[in-house]
Amino acid sequence: MVTSLRLPSLTHLFSSPSIAAISSISGRSPSLLRRRFHWLCLRSRPLAAGFSTQSTAAETQDRIDSLKNRVPDQVITPRSQDFNAWYLDVIANAELADYGPVRGTMVIRPYGYAIWESIQEYLNVKFKETGHSNMYFPQFIPYSFIEKEASHVEGFSPELALVTIGGGKELEEKLVVRPTSETIVNHMFTQWIHSYRDLPLMINQWANVTRWEMRTKPFVRTLEFLWQEGHTAHATPEEAENEARQMIDIYTRFAYEQAAIPVIAGRKSKVETFAGASKTYTIEAMMGDKKALQAGTSHNLGQNFSRAFGTQFTDENGQRQHVWQTSWAISTRFVGGIIMTHGDDAGLMLPPKLAPIQVVIVPIWKKDDEKVAVVNAASSIKAVLHSAGIKVKLDDSEQRTPGWKFNFWEMKGVPLRIEIGPRDLFNGTVVISRRDVPGKQGKVFGISMEPSVLEAHVKEKLDEIQSSLLEKAIAFRDSNIVDVTSYDDLKVAISEGKWARGPWSASDEGEIKVKEETGATIRCFPFEQPDGDKKCLMTGKPAEEVAIFAKSY
Repeated sequence: MVTSLRLPSLTHLFSSPSIAAISSISGRSPSLLRRRFHWLCLRSRPLAAGFSTQSTAAETQDRIDSLKNRVPDQVITPRSQDFNAWYLDVIANAELADYGPVRGTMVIRPYGYAIWESIQEYLNVKFKETGHSNMYFPQFIPYSFIEKEASHVEGFSPELALVTIGGGKELEEKLVVRPTSETIVNHMFTQWIHSYRDLPLMINQWANVTRWEMRTKPFVRTLEFLWQEGHTAHATPEEAENEARQMIDIYTRFAYEQAAIPVIAGRKSKVETFAGASKTYTIEAMMGDKKALQAGTSHNLGQNFSRAFGTQFTDENGQRQHVWQTSWAISTRFVGGIIMTHGDDAGLMLPPKLAPIQVVIVPIWKKDDEKVAVVNAASSIKAVLHSAGIKVKLDDSEQRTPGWKFNFWEMKGVPLRIEIGPRDLFNGTVVISRRDVPGKQGKVFGISMEPSVLEAHVKEKLDEIQSSLLEKAIAFRDSNIVDVTSYDDLKVAISEGKWARGPWSASDEGEIKVKEETGATIRCFPFEQPDGDKKCLMTGKPAEEVAIFAKSY
């Protein structure tokens, strides 16, 4: 189910007779609406007849204690019941994002943005290690630029957002709000590149992009999203091809090593190739509902854009040549991929290497005379872990009970929780719980508070969680890929919600037929191919490669 991001008015929320009515207006998940509708009812409910607005201090304290002791309501729809509703509930309750006032937009909240910052930090280092420099291009692009590359304008035309009025006057030329930057990049490259000495030119920008999507889903597909886009120009086709492959390899390593997502890297079919590219390479990830997510792409643009824009250089023999180019990108949809790969019915589950908070410390006390010693010990533990480079938070707030905090930080996917109470303090130990192993199985008692021991234990467990999440995702992926040798086999696999992998050499028309009849597309021709002779599952003719088919986001 694909949900439209439509924000209901407060009038609708207050006047609608039922949650179902609100759901039909807003497109939000029922559980999310139940929570907000309940809050609105509490705010707008009149005082009961005969109930005094005055209360004793004791009664007030009783109500405060009741709120503090109450564990958060289970407002997350089970994954197995409704995957889309579960996904939206996790985003809301883990405080990752909220709906923007314009349909199809989202507001990325601090915790969600912190995950994106972790992605940025890793990739920025890798980009600079491979010789790329960050810069920035304007988000307004003359419409004539888009028109210069025929397949590019055809591919993007339905998604373009146009500006026709500026400063109260109609513009002489329409401006496109950046859907991608190949055109404006080439316009500038043409001014910067003159000789072979100017090559290679390799840049990257972190920016926002606008694509007028009709069906939206937070992080996965929104009207505006954040991404990085790299653009390079080279003197030879071999250099451009090596660059395109190098960048998809960087994305693949990032997915495996940082996000614990076992993507399949490969080449897109001609039908699925980026508008204006000669080749598109992709990393495809299997989500918890077994749909495919295109998690990152790298395009060999050949000379398509350089010929359209006249981006040329003088080679070593004094001849004028068009440059060979690439572009490549990863966006905030990767955050959605992390949610849908690792999350469970308790909420978000973050791989430690990308988690904004890797360890949360929850001090526990009942009596006031216990508080100071326990909190001081917790603060010392925080200092030890922080100095070791671990991202740690101390939750010593008094507004909520430890039980509430346990559930809250599990909801936000924090990999490790450290608990310390008076008895632990007396014994010089702490209790450590793993987010990825629920219940008592994931809890270890009696871990020494001695700094070197505690630091080593925490680092070991974070590494174990990172590896465990990847292993679990690999097992899930591999158990849901079916090898097929006929079109009938493919249709059965897709109808069961699985990925189908089989030999393919059929035409573009055959690929379109598969999509029309099954809803699946060729996700990629994997780089890793099996040996031996193959026959196309559609035509029975010889095939050189196997392709992966799946339904996708």
